[in-house]
Amino acid sequence: MLVQPLDTIKGSFCLPFPRIFKFGRKGRRSTELPIAKSVAREKQPLEESPQAFDNSDRCKLFYGSCCAFSTDTSQPYTSDDAPPSYGTQESDGLSDEVVQTIQQSISDLDKTLRSISLKIHDHPELGFQEKYAHALLTDFMESHGFTVTRHYLHLDTAWRAEFTHGKGGRTMGINAEMDALPELGHACGHNLIAMGGVGTALALKAAMQAHDVPGKIVLLGTPAEEGGAGKVILLDRGAYKGMDACIMCHPATGPPHSMAIHRMLAMQIIDVEYFGQSAHAGAAPWQGVNALDAAFLAYSSISVLRQQIKPDSRVHGVIQGADWSPNVIPDYAKMRWYVRAPTKNDLLDLSERVRSCFSAGALATGCRVKLSMGRPYFEVRHNSLLAEEFSRSMQNRCGLPTLWSNTGASTDFGNVSYELPALHPSFPITTDTHGGNHTPAFTRYARTPEAHQVCLQIIQGLAFTGFRVLQDEIFSKQVKEAFHKA
Repeated sequence: MLVQPLDTIKGSFCLPFPRIFKFGRKGRRSTELPIAKSVAREKQPLEESPQAFDNSDRCKLFYGSCCAFSTDTSQPYTSDDAPPSYGTQESDGLSDEVVQTIQQSISDLDKTLRSISLKIHDHPELGFQEKYAHALLTDFMESHGFTVTRHYLHLDTAWRAEFTHGKGGRTMGINAEMDALPELGHACGHNLIAMGGVGTALALKAAMQAHDVPGKIVLLGTPAEEGGAGKVILLDRGAYKGMDACIMCHPATGPPHSMAIHRMLAMQIIDVEYFGQSAHAGAAPWQGVNALDAAFLAYSSISVLRQQIKPDSRVHGVIQGADWSPNVIPDYAKMRWYVRAPTKNDLLDLSERVRSCFSAGALATGCRVKLSMGRPYFEVRHNSLLAEEFSRSMQNRCGLPTLWSNTGASTDFGNVSYELPALHPSFPITTDTHGGNHTPAFTRYARTPEAHQVCLQIIQGLAFTGFRVLQDEIFSKQVKEAFHKA
């Protein structure tokens, strides 16, 4: 059965019907979840700050990077896509004392975490340039008893904060992103992600000490998620070795009073350069080889190709040039393209078709073409056991359901999820209509008190889930079994 999603406001997070009711699955109980509401809200007064990053006077820009988490509900779903049913009656395996320790720790850190989030938000830095955030976060973690390695693995703004309690045990990995977007600042809420990573690590530390659970926490400061593949570089250099699991969170649009786990796409960045020959466009155009024509033909070819690609794939790009003049045949043109597909194997196939379009532009115009392929981002493979534990904890301990949906977003955390058990849930923040990730509105709302409070809620869920891995050997083995099975 195909069911069209409920999506009355384009770009809003609307739960498709098969996510609300399970259709025709023999032997399985239908489960009803709250119907998603529009996230459109009247603009709320924002907390004042003399250093607040202000982009209100800028035009509405959309940076074509990887992690635009505005949920795509434009495609139909089948009942076969339905996620596992997470029961809320089953225990999450944590004692009330552990839960209280984690909750109290997060409550005690409330104002401190808020300060960290605002400072990062109000000092936006692009990928691999997060020097302010690097200094702020490493100093803070060091002051809270973590062993800190700055400029980790020869990446200037990467860092590692480690805490060990007792002997033996398991290692829980956590990620903290820091980078912002050109012109927009923290329009993807990485200030909240950094806060989420710090809060989760400190809550786990408090629980390990209070309940004498041996193990290790490793918090990684991961630069350049927005197209720079910082986690992929760290992964290649061994940063994730020894971790039993890794978790992080991400803000997005979505229905209030819920959490989300998104199915995200694999992604390949392709930089294209065309080299031609300049000439006077009026006096001797036949002497020129037009690089802009090559880019235009490639762009048009990809536009036609989109009619023949699957609805769950994406190809989008921009033409970049400098100092062009109408009376000079352009001898150089550059483009940047993002190719996305449901899996890394699908991505390889689609990328090859797109590359043919670039070659066609060069062939038709006589230009030379150079392609530079960035590090591919794999799709995120959420560990099923970690997802169940997180969902159960959020429902039982916080009264918040966890919804599943598809999104056209991508993240370098997908590559991490191919190497070890991983989980990347999202939390909703209230924003304007059409004000999803990578918009000026999202930048403004990523620093509101309301966004902060929802981030505190997901920190609880991540800490509950992470502590279960550290405390419960049987559960940890099941998590690894689920990873290898997937």
